[in-house]
Amino acid sequence: MRNTRTLTRRAVLVAASVTAALALAACGNDSGNSGSGHAGGHSSASSSASADATAGAPNAQDVSFAQGMIPHHQQALEMAELAADRASSAEVKDLASRIEKAQDPEIKTMSGWLTSWGEDVPTSSDSTAESMPGMDHSDGSAMPGMMDGSDMDELEKASGTDFDTMFLTMMIEHHEGAVDMATTEKTKGKYGPATSLADDIITAQTAEISEMNKLLGKS
Repeated sequence: MRNTRTLTRRAVLVAASVTAALALAACGNDSGNSGSGHAGGHSSASSSASADATAGAPNAQDVSFAQGMIPHHQQALEMAELAADRASSAEVKDLASRIEKAQDPEIKTMSGWLTSWGEDVPTSSDSTAESMPGMDHSDGSAMPGMMDGSDMDELEKASGTDFDTMFLTMMIEHHEGAVDMATTEKTKGKYGPATSLADDIITAQTAEISEMNKLLGKS
């Protein structure tokens, strides 16, 4: 009789141990899944926060860069559009086309930034130096590389090889101004996408300056 009770008690203890072990295992799995899910959510949130921190809040220089570079690009587009039916060189026409394809999307990007920041977005009517007195810089000068109204009128009246020479000469000066502006943004800007765009502008337009100098017969 005693042996029977002992066996029964052992069987109950074993069953209880198995049940407890299973419960602990299940709890561990749930905890693991929950922890994994929480870790994943935390990681995602951290990534998002990290991206925001990397972008940085825009400062006055970022706003100035976008508000200055938009009309600067718009004037470059006006110049490039003239090349389609005035340039005689296929190389000049190709360069003008590439300038349009590169700078038009950049205008849209910078306009989007300014809108999201609650800042004024320059219009195409602002694309001459005369319409933007003291627009940018700490020394009070006009934006570097911008053509005035008479420069644009002269370019518009030119054609053939005269246009090619005038376009390349003016666009080199225009690009050099954009590189100066972008360099200032890289140094003083805080908004990551803006400083990244500035770096792209420096790289692309420096290469185009070299290309245009070669087309003018300069090394």
